[in-house]
Amino acid sequence: MDGLMIDSEKLYFATGREIAASFGKEVKDETFWRMMGRSPVDSITIFVNEVGLPISVTETLAERDRIMAHKLATELEPMPGLMDVLKAFQGRYRMAIATGSPMKFLDVVVDQLQLTSYFDVLQSSDEIKNGKPHPEIYEKAATLLDLTTNECCVLEDSSNGALAGKRAGCYVIAVPNEHTREQDFSFVDFLAKDLREVATHLAGL
Repeated sequence: MDGLMIDSEKLYFATGREIAASFGKEVKDETFWRMMGRSPVDSITIFVNEVGLPISVTETLAERDRIMAHKLATELEPMPGLMDVLKAFQGRYRMAIATGSPMKFLDVVVDQLQLTSYFDVLQSSDEIKNGKPHPEIYEKAATLLDLTTNECCVLEDSSNGALAGKRAGCYVIAVPNEHTREQDFSFVDFLAKDLREVATHLAGL
């Protein structure tokens, strides 16, 4: 979802910088890159340790969620080509969202963009023990779709997420955004410049 379906990475970056600045700290882009695609706790643990915050992971996560909930409700934008992909394959493929975000964020995005009718499964990080790049979330999503993982195609914007898809045994298409295009995607099955190219590639498989 984040960075692939919605332009949320800029919101997460802005939120992280806001939290860091409140303690007189700064965040390197490399820290954000390492956080991408991981579970909320894993992601915030990296953030707290690398920024050197004087508050706990739990406190930081609560503050991050508070700020992000407001930003998602007021600044949410779909990525270019999202609706093209969804409309092209609605009814042709079973589709799921498998996100490292909590269900409370997933619900906001689905409601705001009116996406409910497109998806058969909504899998958040809430019930996932091992965050990406572990394959657990994709294995669970495939099970809920009543498919084997080698029958599934994963679309990902981050290297961590793409690696989770490959480890699950899925066909992986990477769609890097401005924040992730320098990451390693050498192992994916197809590298797309945007979601519109994904739609064309999928149609030809």
